[in-house]
Amino acid sequence: MENVYIAKLGKTVGLKGEIKIFLQSDFPEQFRVNASFATNKKTTLVVESFNEKRGVIKFKNIDSIESAKRLTNTEIFTSIEQTKESCNLQNKQYFWFDIKDCKILENDEDLGKVVEIHRYPLGDYLEIKTSETYLDKSLAKTFLIPYTDEYVISVDLDTKSIFVKGALAILENS
Repeated sequence: MENVYIAKLGKTVGLKGEIKIFLQSDFPEQFRVNASFATNKKTTLVVESFNEKRGVIKFKNIDSIESAKRLTNTEIFTSIEQTKESCNLQNKQYFWFDIKDCKILENDEDLGKVVEIHRYPLGDYLEIKTSETYLDKSLAKTFLIPYTDEYVISVDLDTKSIFVKGALAILENS
């Protein structure tokens, strides 16, 4: 079962076991009461309460500042199945783990495959590993495409394909 990184725990807040949480997910609703998560410390944490506005979470059986301090810098993970179950996607929204490994197609030309998604202040970018066809033309081994309607026409998860426009120009100028 593959895990998805969704948050990191920070400093303690107050004296009763609350701790700052830094979300790496667009879906804070998954931190509902009684939801359980795996950690990088091989433990499981169960949510007792979550205050999204304050960025503070409390886990069951973590009732003191001392026990909460031991969680500082802990990474929180969930499963792909649990993510799909607890997160509601809007139109044209996709999970990053579904987007990875998709082929990038422009006018039926295979430009490459998504290897990573980067989140920058001005938007998300798909990192593309250039297909062999274009590597033979001495073009860049990887390039970035803005994940916007200007470049992304449609996504077909059944065929693991993303249809784009203007990406070939980006590749040729990379």
